[in-house]
Amino acid sequence: MVTEMESLKNELLTLPVSARAWLAQNLLVSLDEQPEEEEETDAFWFDELQRRAAEIRSGQAICRPAADVLREAREQLRQ
Repeated sequence: MVTEMESLKNELLTLPVSARAWLAQNLLVSLDEQPEEEEETDAFWFDELQRRAAEIRSGQAICRPAADVLREAREQLRQ
């Protein structure tokens, strides 16, 4: 993958400056675009976090230190 990217970069660098500028601008804009799937995922996790926070505030959720949970998980994986 790295060699393919390096090869592509070298090929693109042979383009005229105006073409490289156009390509660079479009690539940068594409980084800011958020696909609809990502927006749905973000909305799902926002709702999930709100639900979990409400459970913690109401006392429904049992909170435990992360170190304890991780230690137990590692012990179970060793078995």
